[in-house]
Amino acid sequence: MRQGEERIYLKIARALEDDILSGLIREHELVPSTHQYAEHYGVNPATAAKGVSILHKAGLLYKKRGIGLYVSQGARDIIQGERREEFRESYIVPMIDEAHKVGVSKRDLIAMIMAD
Repeated sequence: MRQGEERIYLKIARALEDDILSGLIREHELVPSTHQYAEHYGVNPATAAKGVSILHKAGLLYKKRGIGLYVSQGARDIIQGERREEFRESYIVPMIDEAHKVGVSKRDLIAMIMAD
């Protein structure tokens, strides 16, 4: 597998999650086909299928034989919970650590956030 294909299948999975989070694709609605994703991203259908299969394997999508993949009940809530934890680990924890290093109190940090 080429290095670029490895990243693009993750991008496809993330884009599909984004569409579910935004409500563009709702629970029990058909998701675009792997061929549609392949065409949109200019990649091999197998690469697109790998991205979509990440969500299928996680139980966020279910298959209707001969029709395609659909968004599972509760998928949006699961994705939102995972993304919140990802956000906390990637942004909040480092921000709090840096605030401690530079002497910003919790109260001041909250005030900085609320000032926006």
